[in-house]
Amino acid sequence: MVAVINDTKIDAEIEVDVLIVGGGAAGLTAALAANEAGKTVLIAERESRLSGSTALSSGLIPAAGTKVQVSQSITDDVDVFYGDIMGKNKNKADPAHVRRVVSQIPKTIDWLSEQHKIPFIVLDNFLYPGHSNHRMHAVPEVTGLALIDRLEIAVLAQDITIVTNLQITDLIVTPSGQALGARCCRPDGVAETIAAPSIVLACNGYGGNLDLVAKHIPEMHDALYFGHPGNQGEAVLWGQQLGASIADLSGYQGHGSVAHPHGILITWALMMEGGIQVNKDGKRFSNEHQGYSEQAVSVLAQPDRIAFNIIDNRLRELGRDFEDFRQAEAANVFVEADTIAELAEKLRIDTTALTETLEVCEKVAQGAKEDTFGRRFDKDKLLAPPFSAVRVTGALFHTQGGLVINDNAQICREDGEVFGSLFACGGAACGVSGPDVSGYLSGNGLLTALSLGHIAGRAAAGISS
Repeated sequence: MVAVINDTKIDAEIEVDVLIVGGGAAGLTAALAANEAGKTVLIAERESRLSGSTALSSGLIPAAGTKVQVSQSITDDVDVFYGDIMGKNKNKADPAHVRRVVSQIPKTIDWLSEQHKIPFIVLDNFLYPGHSNHRMHAVPEVTGLALIDRLEIAVLAQDITIVTNLQITDLIVTPSGQALGARCCRPDGVAETIAAPSIVLACNGYGGNLDLVAKHIPEMHDALYFGHPGNQGEAVLWGQQLGASIADLSGYQGHGSVAHPHGILITWALMMEGGIQVNKDGKRFSNEHQGYSEQAVSVLAQPDRIAFNIIDNRLRELGRDFEDFRQAEAANVFVEADTIAELAEKLRIDTTALTETLEVCEKVAQGAKEDTFGRRFDKDKLLAPPFSAVRVTGALFHTQGGLVINDNAQICREDGEVFGSLFACGGAACGVSGPDVSGYLSGNGLLTALSLGHIAGRAAAGISS
């Protein structure tokens, strides 16, 4: 059990200016920012290697107004992006916080590119649900693991200390809440104390904590968890003991397209470009263009908690732009057929029902019928033989609620004041999705990881935003 310890002084084996708890994208970005101000920084990572939820993702970071967008002749701006986020969360997120994040992220992308030589591209061959413009930034490999690797290389180039297999168990603060340091534990049980006048919590949310999930998002308590197991909710638990302000703990990112039982993410780009999802009865059950987060709930409501993604060769070619999809093909997750009848037989779905489902999609595309779920179909993107299908389930990826922060990423108290030397970023901080699963706009996780990491690192080093 993690704890907050009140004291007036600290005896420590290690002393640094800034302690960063967590070595994912948020923590690495915060470390680069704090180091830039000449501060000594230590990143404490509980696992044996840096990864976090970022490494399990596609590594896509939405940002508006970046130099790489300009280089690809993409017109976008912060106001449009802000409107997209607030539209998706139905104006339930704190508008000032959303504005803070979307205003910061283009600066962070440009800074990482120019100062730390991390190359970014913008995916411009499709739009994720809810985004008005092409703004998904990624490193060339288009994987979260590659993003982590490049951030780690940048951190090591600055001689920033990274310590793995080091779990922070207790925060040590003065009675007034000023940071003194932390206690940590090695896998062999050896305990150490780190003195640090500034602490940045970059330890993500609570998706790996079954008790907290059951309490705050009960609809996902027995769903597949596709996030990092180290996301145990320490930030929330410490915050509760500190008397910190905490918001939107019911918010989270789900995903309705994880190959089952293989556990491989199948990119939602396929749904946006013409794919459909059907249940075991051969029927569609939702508007696949609303968003992949809320689709997790829709899929889990189907018989046996599964669905089938129906695609064709055109979409398979698109999918091969993503490493996860290439892994799925290598694992032979796809059922292939020359006709719908053959596909239905292989999936053990009623042939008539599946045929009627595709016929309705064609009628909607032709304007002869309205889709029951409100989706629009493009005649040029209707599925064509041969067909492929993959069995999928819904999953919990990461939580979106957390510690409320101010413009400098300082953690806010319940009484409206702030903890001057305690900071939060990434999934440890309250996100921009609001309190509902449907409020998650594609990329919101890495959006707050990098933008708030940048803000928190600078502020922890004494630089105001």
